[in-house]
Amino acid sequence: MYAKIKETCDSIASQFNTISPERKEILEKISQYIFSKKANNELVKLIYICTHNSRRSHFGQIWAKVAADYYKIENIETYSGGTEATAFNINAINALREIGFEVTAITSKNNPVFEVNYNEIGEPIICFSKTYDDIHNPTSNFAAIMTCSDAEENCPFIPGVELRIGTTYDDPKAFDNTSLQNEKYKERALQIALECLYVFSNVK
Repeated sequence: MYAKIKETCDSIASQFNTISPERKEILEKISQYIFSKKANNELVKLIYICTHNSRRSHFGQIWAKVAADYYKIENIETYSGGTEATAFNINAINALREIGFEVTAITSKNNPVFEVNYNEIGEPIICFSKTYDDIHNPTSNFAAIMTCSDAEENCPFIPGVELRIGTTYDDPKAFDNTSLQNEKYKERALQIALECLYVFSNVK
């Protein structure tokens, strides 16, 4: 794991006391799901869903994978999707780069595909905007983690889901083109990092 990201994880892992008891109760349901799948030697598939699959859901996909690696929990696959496809937002990408990720576009279309690296070895995380039922996402035996209230309301039914749970986050898009833009995107990325790390810290 890149040193800067490892340092960030070390720091965040000492801040679990900042998560409210109510929030921990929600997050621990994801931990229990992961534990139950692992206990049965099953592959764990987590898909993070937000309306446009451009910001928060990508943060979830990426940080869940990092958290699994940080706590040495194997056989974890993470995905993201939305109710519509747009593009991985550049402000979200810049926040990840500032934290220490290497984010590289490998296509140049309107909705580019990106490789996100956090480790010197291993496969990169592939990120691009897609709907939650895209062919690149799982169709059965997975957990759907709803990262925004719009997606929670507009996805009344997700076929194949085993656990559906809402962990909604404020949208950093509200600060686009303001003096707080970069600060708020990084803040949201680190909030999601905190909660993903907490989830995996409880998988024993």
